[in-house]
Amino acid sequence: MNTSLQTSYPLFEPQLTEAIEATGEHKLLPAHEVLMRKGQYIRSTMLVVSGLIKVFREDEEGNEFLMYYLKPGEACALSMVCASRHEASPISAVTVTETEIIQIPIETMSEWMGKYKSWYQFVIETYRSRFDELLLTLDNVAFRSMDERLEFYLKRAQEAHHSSSIEVSHQQIADELNSSREVISRLLKKMEQRGRVRLHRNAIEIVEPQPHP
Repeated sequence: MNTSLQTSYPLFEPQLTEAIEATGEHKLLPAHEVLMRKGQYIRSTMLVVSGLIKVFREDEEGNEFLMYYLKPGEACALSMVCASRHEASPISAVTVTETEIIQIPIETMSEWMGKYKSWYQFVIETYRSRFDELLLTLDNVAFRSMDERLEFYLKRAQEAHHSSSIEVSHQQIADELNSSREVISRLLKKMEQRGRVRLHRNAIEIVEPQPHP
């Protein structure tokens, strides 16, 4: 039995884990591999065993807007919805690092809802957590200034990468926040002057605030 699967999804009952091993299609993908494109019809959902996936919206001009990251132990709620309703995907997804996934056919996913309690609970929790995260993203876009949105972006990237050093260019951040590179560079420079970050070539190091004595 795949110990990585057990580690990433510890709440799955043993029978479900065995069913995933027997039915799912394992894939080990390199970084920057496109998993899903806007307008694509989806016939399966994916479980993330290791690595990191970026999920984003893309407009007709190719501009991106980051929605959320998928980490080990998670699944894409929107792919579940689109697959079950036979609808084209409104989102795109790409691997950030080398990533291991297991693809589950939609027919199997629906069958497991009534067969395995842990799968039912997992799917419901996936919908709930993604909805909460989308609300948080919407709040940041609608009610916060660009510098606050940038801090939110960096904090989320730090949590997703489990590292204070994030390999990302100013242009990439600008694309994902629907801003300009000049604005992002200016705000990052201000954050560096305040001691919040250290800027490197195509990387940003987040500085944790020191507690007051």
